[in-house]
Amino acid sequence: MDSIDINVVKSVLDQLAQIMDQDRDRLLELDQALGDGDLGLTMVKAFTAARETAASSTETLPGPLLMRVGMEMAKAAPSTMGTLLATGFMRGGKAIKQVEQITVQELATFFRAFTEGIAERGKTKPGNKTVVDSLYPATEALERASACGKDLSVALAEAVTAAQQGNEAARMMKSQHGKAAVYQDQTIGLVDPGASVGVLIIQGFSFAVHTPDADVSPN
Repeated sequence: MDSIDINVVKSVLDQLAQIMDQDRDRLLELDQALGDGDLGLTMVKAFTAARETAASSTETLPGPLLMRVGMEMAKAAPSTMGTLLATGFMRGGKAIKQVEQITVQELATFFRAFTEGIAERGKTKPGNKTVVDSLYPATEALERASACGKDLSVALAEAVTAAQQGNEAARMMKSQHGKAAVYQDQTIGLVDPGASVGVLIIQGFSFAVHTPDADVSPN
């Protein structure tokens, strides 16, 4: 597959809703150790809204659809992570403008705006043990793949690996935001729930491109 059209974008959003539902309990458990303990529920609400918005939308271009998805996610899940991801989708959708097909280059553009939008809204940066610690490496992987002219499926596979590596690196960082920041040193060695969500988002795109009609099994 060389590009993503509006139908594949809808498939991505459907996959993400399934993934967040399947990983709800794991995200809840991770968040109980480092946050408010409700991340799994928040992600289900946010991505259920994303899927429903995509299914009912009359948008014909990916960018405007993703912007609309972000707006509806913000309404459905107005918590910290819900707001951050909503911002990411709105920024990313705006960045790819009016393209009909999302190639590796546009996907890299989307995720650069997505990730930087989250970082700006959350007043954070790589190294603070947050969602951006998995999203930044994935974005950079997509940018490298674009520069090398790699196929979309290959680019996304590399982005998943990069996100997973970023998530693992975040484990050894100190939390700098939210309730977990109070415990700083005690958070070293714990998996960050936000960085884990970042991995799931990249996986959702990858699964939809590789097996658009398959069941989701993110592990």
